[in-house]
Amino acid sequence: MIIVQEAIDAKSSVKDLPSASPLVAANLVLVFSSVKRFNEGKLQGALKKRYPTAQVVGCSTSGEISPNGVFDDSVQITAIQWQKVMQRVAQSKSSTMQDSFETAVNLANQLKADNLRTVLVISDGLNINGSELISGFQSVLGDTPIIGGLAGDGGAFVKTLQMFNETVSDHMVIAVGLYGDALVTSSGALGGWRPYGPPRKVTRSEKNVVYELDGKPALSLYQMYIGAAFSKGLPGSGLKFPLAVIEEGKREVEKIRTLLAVNPDDNSLTFAGNVEEGETVRLCQTNHDRLVEGAGAAANLVIDGLDAQKTNSPGLALCVSCVGRKGVMTEQVVDEVKLVQQILGPQTSVTGFYSYGEIAPRPNTTDSVLHNQTMTIGYLSEKL
Repeated sequence: MIIVQEAIDAKSSVKDLPSASPLVAANLVLVFSSVKRFNEGKLQGALKKRYPTAQVVGCSTSGEISPNGVFDDSVQITAIQWQKVMQRVAQSKSSTMQDSFETAVNLANQLKADNLRTVLVISDGLNINGSELISGFQSVLGDTPIIGGLAGDGGAFVKTLQMFNETVSDHMVIAVGLYGDALVTSSGALGGWRPYGPPRKVTRSEKNVVYELDGKPALSLYQMYIGAAFSKGLPGSGLKFPLAVIEEGKREVEKIRTLLAVNPDDNSLTFAGNVEEGETVRLCQTNHDRLVEGAGAAANLVIDGLDAQKTNSPGLALCVSCVGRKGVMTEQVVDEVKLVQQILGPQTSVTGFYSYGEIAPRPNTTDSVLHNQTMTIGYLSEKL
């Protein structure tokens, strides 16, 4: 596995990159940038010329993660050349959020094979139900680990963009299947949020739309907890007050749901993933130190998962963290990335983005779920 990373800062353009490609034989190129940069229309063509044999996959973000920190309006490019691992890339467009499950089934059927080891998913962030998307993949692929995330648009919640080779569009889901016993993979996912307020029973919901909590209108109850000042900024201000789904027999805050939209007409809350009727939820809050500790714990889970398959080869850590965490940590958001780098060590390259939903297995399992407000790390390497 050969990894080469390039970056274009917010004040530069693709023409400012060195003329020669640093890895002309790359198989896979990951690209993370802002909606603004993807809309410029020059990036995709330039990347295909620069990496002629690669599949180029990427998305818009709410902040780009790089070896040098966290940036906005930059372009982060990670080129990968596999030496033994095989890959296959599939993409599809989902017209509505209700198509999420079927979209994933279609992609999974294209990737399914006995030697499939991991799937990397990059998805639209606003028109996809992340829970249904993962369920669709799992209905075909079983417990094959899935990593990745849902695109962002800087917290505007208007339109996210995805890139597949020379196409840039919304409503896209891109899946990269990685095959063969040479693949080394591990993952980690932890949040650092703490619940507050009493537990509330979800008494009426439809997939990712919650209408009632304890028999009361969901939006009105939510606004009562976060107060008038934060209520005026919804849905964006809701990033600081996600819901924790309290699951029996599991760590208290293992599954968190990010608010995507509110509807005053029916008093509903729309989340990035499903919140089922009958589930128990609590509001969450956090601070900088707890979030950084959560990111460090996620990195340690990656290390723990590599115990049986450690390699001296270079590795890549795909870090997908939530825009809500960025909103809490503001200028200090780089602290969580620095801690991940420190724990994973200099042989591990880091890339990723701040998202509207993070995809990774639960801690110490291959059971992939949609996380929100969580630092997730998908680690990839090769045994040579």
